[in-house]
Amino acid sequence: MSRINQNISSMVAQRTLGSQNMGLNKSLERLSTGLRINRGSDDPAGLIASENLRSEKAAINAAINNAERAEQVVNVAEGGLQEVSNLLIELQSLVSSTANEAGVSSEEKSANQLQIDSILQTIDRIANATAFQGEKLLNGNFDYSTESINSAELTDVTINAAKLADDGTAMSVDVTVVDAATTGAVAIETSGGVFNAGDSNGDGSGTQFASYTIEITGAKGSQQFTFADETSASDIESAVNSFADQLGVTASLSGAYIRVDAQEFGSESFVRVKELNDGTTDDSNPSAGFIGEAIDGPGIFAGTEDTGSIWGSDATVLINGTQATTNGLTARVSSAGFDVSITIGDAANTDGGNSSFSITGGGANFNLAPTVDLAGKVSLGIETVTTGNLGSGDSGFLSDLKSGGISNVQNGDLSKAQSVIDDAIKQVSSLRGRLGAFQKNTVGSTISSLGIALENTAAAESQIRDTDFAAETASLTRGQILQQAAIQSLALANSSPQAVLSLLG
Repeated sequence: MSRINQNISSMVAQRTLGSQNMGLNKSLERLSTGLRINRGSDDPAGLIASENLRSEKAAINAAINNAERAEQVVNVAEGGLQEVSNLLIELQSLVSSTANEAGVSSEEKSANQLQIDSILQTIDRIANATAFQGEKLLNGNFDYSTESINSAELTDVTINAAKLADDGTAMSVDVTVVDAATTGAVAIETSGGVFNAGDSNGDGSGTQFASYTIEITGAKGSQQFTFADETSASDIESAVNSFADQLGVTASLSGAYIRVDAQEFGSESFVRVKELNDGTTDDSNPSAGFIGEAIDGPGIFAGTEDTGSIWGSDATVLINGTQATTNGLTARVSSAGFDVSITIGDAANTDGGNSSFSITGGGANFNLAPTVDLAGKVSLGIETVTTGNLGSGDSGFLSDLKSGGISNVQNGDLSKAQSVIDDAIKQVSSLRGRLGAFQKNTVGSTISSLGIALENTAAAESQIRDTDFAAETASLTRGQILQQAAIQSLALANSSPQAVLSLLG
């Protein structure tokens, strides 16, 4: 080298050393932070992808926390409901023991009534005190609000779940009765409004029979009746109706017939009337009374048999166009975000009957998805369990059991009291079961699913952003060696111009 003003070799060595220092610093930064991407310049596309994945991870973590919080809310509600259920069972015991009238004194009845009053007060207190962070859970705070329900068309409406739009738009519910529910009905013929047992010849010329014996069976029991000849239809009607509660049937006059109907609607209720004795053993000479089955409305019967037996039928119902599962007059539709149970009233229980109402708000809403939208929202209805709400419109409510109520145990209707308690127990059990299903199948499954999604999202983000320590350590070692080599080269390049001094010597 014969020039000293410009040391090109030194400049090359400096540039190379600078480049090696930058690479070495990058490796040290990645190893110290554990991240391959520390700034946008490291990998612009990778930074965008990893930031999106980080956002998804945060949303998934929040959704898991939401689901766990929902589970805690349900646990608190379940605790209150369990105690209410225990109190209802105690009520059942008190009513049953008080029904043993001959063995229970008036003082004991009064004591039992005091216990019942205390239990009813405790149920109301639990309903109003069970809360999560100040939010009441069992007093109807999380029940759905409705409007335009015609009580003659729909006697009971229970909304278990309904996803309402965030803008507050009400959900319309249309109920269409395709086929009305029916009761079983059997007819007994009368002759001119009286029972005519007939005679041995069947034409009035033989021995006149003195009585006629039939057996009537309903959903609740069976009873035999023996009627004298010429007993009026109204007397027969009264005799059957005096056993209405024991049999589960009701008798009424329908033209030339005594119509015996099952009290309940649906395929599980039935009535049977069987002729046990018409005064003769000669089947060729039947009595003037005969038994027939109702086939087309009141007063229209078919058959002249010794036994008439028929079951009712369940209603065929569409709720918002979906075929409902029915049991007598009760219909239910359960789908994602929409779970409604209704009981059809007399005004709507006709072929082609229709009724509608709106769900305007309410429900316990939980966001169990990473995204905040209607699809990620789960809505759950928790109806009130106060004594004024537990029971049914048919049997009455728990509040009827208090002192002075129509079903109190001192002078009230104990049979009705037991029916009220039975309905209340079923109502609370159903609510507990629904909350349990929500906790197990909705919340539990959501937590499991979100946990898997979190794992996969974290793995994807790690693949893009995290440092591969094995590769980065190898790169660091390489960088250190190249840095030392660059320093040695720079030293040689800086010393090489000194060779020109030998030309001056």
